[in-house]
Amino acid sequence: MVMIMQLRRKVKIANRKGAIGLLYISLWLVGFLVFQLYPFVSSFVFSFTDYSLLKTPKFVGLDNYYYMFFKDPLFWKSLWVTSVYVFFSVPAKLVFALLIALVLAMKLKGISIFRTIYYIPSIMGGSVAIAILWKVLFDTNGIINQMLFYLSIGPINWLGSPDVALYTIGLLTVWQFGSSMVIFLAGLKQIPEELYEAAKIDGASGFRIFFNITVPMLTPIIFFNLIMQMVNAFQDFTGALVITKGGPLNSTYLYALKLYDDGFKFFKMGYASALSWVLFIIIMLLTSLVFKSSSSWVHYDDGGKTV
Repeated sequence: MVMIMQLRRKVKIANRKGAIGLLYISLWLVGFLVFQLYPFVSSFVFSFTDYSLLKTPKFVGLDNYYYMFFKDPLFWKSLWVTSVYVFFSVPAKLVFALLIALVLAMKLKGISIFRTIYYIPSIMGGSVAIAILWKVLFDTNGIINQMLFYLSIGPINWLGSPDVALYTIGLLTVWQFGSSMVIFLAGLKQIPEELYEAAKIDGASGFRIFFNITVPMLTPIIFFNLIMQMVNAFQDFTGALVITKGGPLNSTYLYALKLYDDGFKFFKMGYASALSWVLFIIIMLLTSLVFKSSSSWVHYDDGGKTV
């Protein structure tokens, strides 16, 4: 009888703790259900409808997907532009972030101040104000061309040339290297100093130390940054919207910008939902490929491999 009473008491305490736990996460849970799960599921349903936000959705089956793949030339154009944008900006951003992290990892006086300064672009870089500033900098008569003039170069039509505009927009993403740099910096701090000391005793050059010690030890960090930055790059559209509006000649018409135009400019929300699901599938496939390839280039201290 005593054991039963104790068991009941423990159950009551466990239930009370569970209720308190649910209370603590209730705000997050409501936010997840209302602002994440519901839009995620509803967008899948809307992708099979003709929905203009102003009228009741009308079921059209696979018509949105058929139109996307076979009748909408801007779909393929935006997909190509986004692919070029991602495969240019993401590697460039990671390389630049790693180089800056190597510099900031040095034991110099006042280095913490420089670390803070170099992180500022990541805080401000995604804003509309910075995109406008970028447009002014790379204007035909902007500061960049004025500096190049003194070197007897240019002027270069950074934003008006279809061959250059996309890379100019991509540089804005590269400039937002702060978050990747901080993660690289944390990874560099975890590399044992004994490895560097042993390599120096063996007479290894700085070049060999970097590629034989630093890079292999950082591969888990590189892997994480690659995934995160690739996913973010596929969803970028602020720079293209504010700076070039997708021009010239749709050379900066990113996929996310097309999705935004179809959904909120032309009120084709059903078609925009279909576009979003195709983008989701593309990101999932590429992420899976990166995970699959990681077993051959990502190394861990304990010899483990990614799954």
